[in-house]
Amino acid sequence: MNTKKLTIAALLTALAIVIPFAVFFKVVIPPFTATLGSHVPMFIAMFFGPEVAIMVGIGSALGFFLNLGVVVGARAFMHVFVGLAGAMLIKKGMSFGKVSVITAPLHGLLEVLVVVPFIGFDVYKLLVVTGIGTVLHHFADAFISYLLVNVLQKSAKLNLTNYNN
Repeated sequence: MNTKKLTIAALLTALAIVIPFAVFFKVVIPPFTATLGSHVPMFIAMFFGPEVAIMVGIGSALGFFLNLGVVVGARAFMHVFVGLAGAMLIKKGMSFGKVSVITAPLHGLLEVLVVVPFIGFDVYKLLVVTGIGTVLHHFADAFISYLLVNVLQKSAKLNLTNYNN
């Protein structure tokens, strides 16, 4: 990993750690929580490759663990796998839109599986609250990320698709 990519990874990781503390718009329906923008570092990290996506996912887990505890931190750790899958798909040339659609059910499923040990098999809390809630939150943050990436590419003349190779 070159210095520029390492710096970007560090900045996105720092952002992933800080977001749980700084964002005040949160939806909390235990075991589900949604912090608007919390997936944005993960989505942007996908453009920079699997290593960056993994690092940002770990940072996200740390930030949520420190701010909201073990269950939410464990759920946020799933960003490692969602980001990794997305980065690999982008590396293969898939569009961000398709990647966000493909990773949404994976994201929901992983977060459902990770909360089972904490809440048991409450179908409503697992499938509706956590699963569907995560997928909706995923899409909201994917939309924010899409807008942000387009603005960055136009204003800073960045071509983010070149970084993931």
